[in-house]
Amino acid sequence: MSRSILITGARVIDPVSGSDRTGDLFIRDGVITASPETAPVDTLVVDGKGLVAAPGFIDLHAHLREPGFEDRESIETGTAAAAAGGFTTVCAMPNTSPAIDTAAVVDFITHRAREAGPIRVLAFGAVSRGRKGVELTDMEELARAGAVGFTDDGSPVATGLLMEKALLYAGELGLPVMDHCEDHSITAGLGMHEGAVASRLGLAGYPSAAEESLVARDIALLGLTGGHFHVAHVSTAGGVEMVRMAKRRGLRVTAEVTPNHLTMTDEWVLGANGPADGIAGSLTLAAYETRAKVSPPLRSRTDRDALIEGLCDGTIDAVATDHAPHTFGDKATPFDEAAVGISTLETALGSLMSLVRSGAIDLPTLVARLTTGPASVLGERFANLASLAVGTPADIVLFDPEECWTVDVSRFASKGKNTPLAGQTLQGRVRMTIAGGEIAFGKVGR
Repeated sequence: MSRSILITGARVIDPVSGSDRTGDLFIRDGVITASPETAPVDTLVVDGKGLVAAPGFIDLHAHLREPGFEDRESIETGTAAAAAGGFTTVCAMPNTSPAIDTAAVVDFITHRAREAGPIRVLAFGAVSRGRKGVELTDMEELARAGAVGFTDDGSPVATGLLMEKALLYAGELGLPVMDHCEDHSITAGLGMHEGAVASRLGLAGYPSAAEESLVARDIALLGLTGGHFHVAHVSTAGGVEMVRMAKRRGLRVTAEVTPNHLTMTDEWVLGANGPADGIAGSLTLAAYETRAKVSPPLRSRTDRDALIEGLCDGTIDAVATDHAPHTFGDKATPFDEAAVGISTLETALGSLMSLVRSGAIDLPTLVARLTTGPASVLGERFANLASLAVGTPADIVLFDPEECWTVDVSRFASKGKNTPLAGQTLQGRVRMTIAGGEIAFGKVGR
């Protein structure tokens, strides 16, 4: 049994009950328990004064790379990074080698996660065998093994026919189909948003239509088949509006957005937040910043503002990191050849707190989009993971919303040091992460 823990005097935000109060949380035998008048003598007391206590964050979308790409990340290092970022549940994407397309691979991931520590790892199974976009996987077998949804992430569901079948079969299982909405015939592997910055850098652009055309296709098929369609890392204003309209029609469509797309724009590719004198300014040696190359690409300020609005009004259900760790060599290349992705788990909270400080979103809503939002996408059986009610699993993050810190990638738990935030100062830092009643990150004291 895990040790009893008493968190005292914290600002407790519980999005399930809607409460936002100053108080205590008591943990015993891995669950949240009513605070006793006198704590047992072996209780670990954590001073929560000045800190926020919330349900552990749930990440719908992370690349843990194992099996097959352990030079970039492993389940052990990825879950350590998750704990450092306040995430107690992480959904692993299937673009591994082999892909998560059989029950055996789901079992392997589950076993490795249990060996790694208390952070919960849930697997998304592939839509197609080998993620090749041809033949549907045995979704029922994957679901029995514990898969919580299906996606060919890293690639879109290749054809409308395959997506139609996926929605039908997954719908019968009560599980979502997540799609990486990108028309490869339009993007041809491009990693730069089509716009003024791309023109300034002389790079071919990835148009918003490449994403929006696939979102439209999948929403149309959802209307035909029923089921649950989840939009991975929505990045465009048009995509947000299509999700908004589909929800008004009563379709079961959900969406996620990354911290990167909420807090950065394509100007970051110019390096160090872009020239102080704007796009027309002189380029520096920091230009063509490959650490800011991500898929979908960082978009315009207009898109970013639409994403923030969609997150606030509930059109976008969840923040998901799309944590994509890479080696130094993957990024140390010309921009067009560089791998796409940012290592995000450990900087997510610090990035997102900038939205709270600017007044773009309030803290309880942000906490909800990191907890109840993703839990609702996963389904009713995971609802208790987003709650601080008595009797629920003791998955808790304790963070200081005011602490400033400098991003030092050498101290990352993740193998992936690839972030354009390296050297930047963020405000808002995780102090402790408790998963299933066990301290997965942090220590007592300040």
